[in-house]
Amino acid sequence: MADEFDPEKFEDKYAHYFNELQRAYKNAFNQMNDRYDSELIHGIDQTVLNESEPFYEDGEFRVELPENPRDRIRGAVAVDDETFEETLEEYVERIESELYRTLGVERPE
Repeated sequence: MADEFDPEKFEDKYAHYFNELQRAYKNAFNQMNDRYDSELIHGIDQTVLNESEPFYEDGEFRVELPENPRDRIRGAVAVDDETFEETLEEYVERIESELYRTLGVERPE
């Protein structure tokens, strides 16, 4: 784990927090893979989250997704829109939770 989280260093996150980012994404992946269809989780991971971008702004982590995430997975995994949206939303929430935990940042209320 990083010594102490520095929001300014997070602007250059891949230089300062690369290992922690990898761990947060991997932990979220493992949690989701244990609970949901493996093919769907792998599809989301490889077609959507591979181009996502974590940010830390105003004391909060958020994960920005690439444009048209539903279109990215279409054809790769057979899934209805509702299941995809619900699963992706939970996956992003888990990544954000793991960012707080992995980087040792208290989550705002």
